Amino acid sequence: MSDSTNVAAAVNPVKKKMKARATTGFLWTVRRYWIFYVMMAPAAILLIINNYIPMAGVLIAFKNVNYTKGIWASPWVGFDNFKFLFSSDVAWAITRNTISYNLVFIVLNLVIAVAMAIMFNEMRSKFLAKFHQSTMFLPFFLSMVCVAYLVYAFLGAEHGFVNTVILPKLGIEPIDWYTEPKYWTVILPIVNTWKNLGYYTVIYMAAILGIDHEYYEAALIDGASKWEQIKRITVPLIMPVMITMTLLQVGRIFYADFGLFFQVTKNAGALFPTTQVIDTYVYQTFLTMGDIGMSSAAGLYQAVVGFLLVLVTNLFVRKVSKENALF
Repeated sequence: MSDSTNVAAAVNPVKKKMKARATTGFLWTVRRYWIFYVMMAPAAILLIINNYIPMAGVLIAFKNVNYTKGIWASPWVGFDNFKFLFSSDVAWAITRNTISYNLVFIVLNLVIAVAMAIMFNEMRSKFLAKFHQSTMFLPFFLSMVCVAYLVYAFLGAEHGFVNTVILPKLGIEPIDWYTEPKYWTVILPIVNTWKNLGYYTVIYMAAILGIDHEYYEAALIDGASKWEQIKRITVPLIMPVMITMTLLQVGRIFYADFGLFFQVTKNAGALFPTTQVIDTYVYQTFLTMGDIGMSSAAGLYQAVVGFLLVLVTNLFVRKVSKENALF
């Protein structure tokens, strides 16, 4: 074999690699799919303006904001604003309440919503299924102020439906619900589930309706019961949606529904041991002290911990079932 042949044989693999890179690089991808990038541009610009540029505001969490000097000229205080959360006597209580309630909400929103979605899907009368589904979805559109007054109509001390109708029939003395913290560990999950159940049910129903009916027909031929079909077809095939919805909720496990904990409880001080969460505590403290730096520190703390929880949960899902992981 001649020298020129040997050189050509050595150069060809290099040329192939360079050609492969030229057809798979970022610029090649942009040039080939430029129309999709143009279509994506408005949404990307909106996302950057609304979500990423405001992130510069996290600087406030590390500053002692002086309104006369402005944010940029205000002095840096390091992590002093974060001490506001952790040096307080109620830091543990509000963290425990926030995480505990959100965990209960996540479980209830998953289990009950999936069960309701499966039940609606199995109903023979599609009219009744749509009717119940729409009725269940209605509370989602109510503002939390309306929900708060509905709850008050049930639990009011003097004229509430529970105290005037239900408890007398059971031979139980009326209860002053807005001064008894222990009852609200049950009341708040019930109210949250009632308000949001329709929203989650619709999402899981959409996932169920996307399942190919050939799976169920094959299962019927094999003699599978309805329970077997649900267990071996419906639940496994909507599992990616269930995991995605759970991960999204886990990411906000350090955020509480401010309206739920502030409006529905009427911000009653007697209920604080079981109803005060990070958001309401920061709001009340801001009203008292007027320090925007401390409020920003709490918001940044919630965002960072929520982001880490999403990563950890996704890592756990990836270990158990790689194809169901979010990323």
